[in-house]
Amino acid sequence: MAVIAYNEADVNLLARLLRAEAEGEGDLGMLMVGNVGVNRVRGDCLDFKDIRSINRMVFQSPGGFEATQKGYFYQGAREREKNLARKVIKGMRYHPASNSLWFFKPGGACPAQWYDQWNSGRYKEHCFYKPSASDCPTVY
Repeated sequence: MAVIAYNEADVNLLARLLRAEAEGEGDLGMLMVGNVGVNRVRGDCLDFKDIRSINRMVFQSPGGFEATQKGYFYQGAREREKNLARKVIKGMRYHPASNSLWFFKPGGACPAQWYDQWNSGRYKEHCFYKPSASDCPTVY
């Protein structure tokens, strides 16, 4: 059962985002990006109030994903990434992105905090950041 509302257009859109943001980090890295996206839709907190759909999450401005500004994002979704997108839509979570709302790729070590949010861990080149449970209980 899905944890957020979706249709096949949403699966395709999320699949394109996963690939564009983290293809170089393999399936697990793409799944973690998917966790962040799904958490933003579920969250209704902090920077993500009223982000109730995959489309609004992907194209949120300001505060959205840099990948939407690059041509690679606009290539068609592949079946591999669609299957990954479906997994996170159905609620599969992957640490350290399980409860994260943000990620970024620093030049060095992950800062302990980023925009006042605590680091929940690193996977390959991306650092993940989660809100407190009191600030955003719906992602926990």
